Amino acid sequence: MRSSKKILFIIFMFIFFIGSANASSKEKVTFSKCVDGDTIKVNIDGEINIVRMLAIDTPESVHPTKGVEYYGEEASNYTCNLVTNAKKIELEYDKNSDKKDKYNRVLAWVWVDDTLLQDELVKNGYAEVAYLYGDYKYTNTLKDHQAVAEASKIGIWNEEARKEFDSNSSSKNDDNTTDNSDSYIDLKNMSTSDIIIVIGVVIIGIVLGPTIKKIKRKIKKYTK
Repeated sequence: MRSSKKILFIIFMFIFFIGSANASSKEKVTFSKCVDGDTIKVNIDGEINIVRMLAIDTPESVHPTKGVEYYGEEASNYTCNLVTNAKKIELEYDKNSDKKDKYNRVLAWVWVDDTLLQDELVKNGYAEVAYLYGDYKYTNTLKDHQAVAEASKIGIWNEEARKEFDSNSSSKNDDNTTDNSDSYIDLKNMSTSDIIIVIGVVIIGIVLGPTIKKIKRKIKKYTK
């Protein structure tokens, strides 16, 4: 009888510690700011950290050189809506991944109200599976859901919509391109005296600029 109780006690403690280990693998954090589709800022132990979602990539929406890519704004809006309105956000660190990348961003699985955000992004065509540098925990799940999204041609997998977006973006860039060849002064082909005159005019403009503005304001005042 006693041995049976001991066995039951050992089993109970084993289950308890396993459950505690699983629970502690997620860290509850406080939402701070949404950056884009795959990046958010959270408060971890009183410090603001940038979190880069592990194993996925969404199109750019705020990149300084790439600009807005196809479905970038949609992905960003989707993520921002979920994390902004979330009651609970947790980070789960993968044992096969570094905790931070070379940019000092936290690498983690992001859970929003007990739902894996990376999985939702992939399932709905906002992200693709990417940057796999190890055997990550949910990789197979993401790949399965990506295959379904790709076959359904939703979101980033809609090639017709992508072509239309690229075409419109190209047209906008062409419209914004202007010929500024006559808008600058060619100092190479000017004589020394001409250069001196130009410099003098620039200096006069800098010195007298504020005074000229004051005179204009007074003229407007007395002519009303």
